[in-house]
Amino acid sequence: MSGYNGGDYLEADFHNHLNISQGNAKAGCLQTNIQDDIKMIRALIFDFDGLILETEEPVFQSWHELYESFGCHLPFDRWSKQIGTMDSQYDPLAELEKQLGRALQNREELAKKRLRRELDLIYTTPVQPGVKEYLEAAKRLGLKIGLASSSSCQWVTDHLSRLGLIGYFDCIKAADDVERVKPDPRLYFLVLGELQTKADETLAFEDSPPGILAAKRAGLFCVAVPNAMTKNLPLNQADILLNSLAEMPLEALLQKVEAHKTAQNYRNPP
Repeated sequence: MSGYNGGDYLEADFHNHLNISQGNAKAGCLQTNIQDDIKMIRALIFDFDGLILETEEPVFQSWHELYESFGCHLPFDRWSKQIGTMDSQYDPLAELEKQLGRALQNREELAKKRLRRELDLIYTTPVQPGVKEYLEAAKRLGLKIGLASSSSCQWVTDHLSRLGLIGYFDCIKAADDVERVKPDPRLYFLVLGELQTKADETLAFEDSPPGILAAKRAGLFCVAVPNAMTKNLPLNQADILLNSLAEMPLEALLQKVEAHKTAQNYRNPP
């Protein structure tokens, strides 16, 4: 697992806040059949922001409140273009200055105030529905678990530790590990390499267009699980769309994935 000593990141103030039971023969046969059906999938790779923990809405809300305090409006259509990636030239403070028609005299103070508000909101946000159940099911089924995030390693690992989830992951790769983040596929290639699994036997979970594109460019089957910020964005490149991980147990999803892949192979034989 990499990333525990990642480079500095803007959110430095963050630190200050900071088997299967035995059953009857019929149940055993059912479990064996499920495992046979999903044997083609050996690993899962999760995104972090917006998928495991909804950090994207608190970030937007904190900026929205700052804009409102100046009588300005933060356009969501412009904001949405940088969701799921840090590989963006968008500067919200510069946009605010543009709307005001003048430079902000207390830029640094405003940035710190907004960041504190963002972190306060994030700390009241629970893990997304179904996430822990999926992680537990993956461990029970003997699947490897990786994480690929465009945020900094420290941001991701600190939150996972705080939430008691970090122990589930066999590999974590984030912005510190690559020159380009999503939609570039390099994060996925790194995770696949460390997990020692192939793209066609690994399932990706993403919530945003850049993440989906990165997973598909790396050759993975991708499940989109949008949140309130991304549900109206174009997610059509994903192979399967779920409203929430709580919508379907992992075992059922894996069977659906295998059926989908089998149908694709039948229509498009190698």
